[in-house]
Amino acid sequence: MKRKRVLAVAAVGVAVAAAAGLYWFQPWKLWVNETVQEAVPVVAQPSAQPTAQPSGSATPAPKEPTVVATGALISHEHATTGDVRILRAADGSLVLRLENLDTSNGPDLRVWLTDAPVIPGKAGWSVFDDGAYVSVGKLKGNKGNQNYQLPAGTDLARYSSVTIWCDRFNVSFGAAELAKV
Repeated sequence: MKRKRVLAVAAVGVAVAAAAGLYWFQPWKLWVNETVQEAVPVVAQPSAQPTAQPSGSATPAPKEPTVVATGALISHEHATTGDVRILRAADGSLVLRLENLDTSNGPDLRVWLTDAPVIPGKAGWSVFDDGAYVSVGKLKGNKGNQNYQLPAGTDLARYSSVTIWCDRFNVSFGAAELAKV
């Protein structure tokens, strides 16, 4: 009787440990892709001469944002490719845009604007939380094109890189050094 009780407690303990491990690592995400396709953000351009539309209504013409910084993603913990652009809209707001992103999915991925250097290889996996960074949001998808609004007042002179950061395991999936345009 005592042996059955010990075996039952051990079985419950193993089941709880397995469930906790699955929750923590979320290994199924390695086989699940989330593709996001967001358009380049545009804002209505204020003008004294609104553009006439075929319907006869007058609306301001949309204005493309200007590119203020660019970079190419390199792989760290997981194979990662794509481009990063920081865009300034006509209203002065800043958007961080990931284009043609292709990386692994993960349990707690974030997009960070950081002051850390981008170091290739394993030496660069964990440097991004050592200095200043701005978390601009959860990664919307591990593939595609996506936009992240930077907080008002973000000083781009303070930051030199972008990382796809796994907050759960404190490791970079990939990163890009930013070059000002």
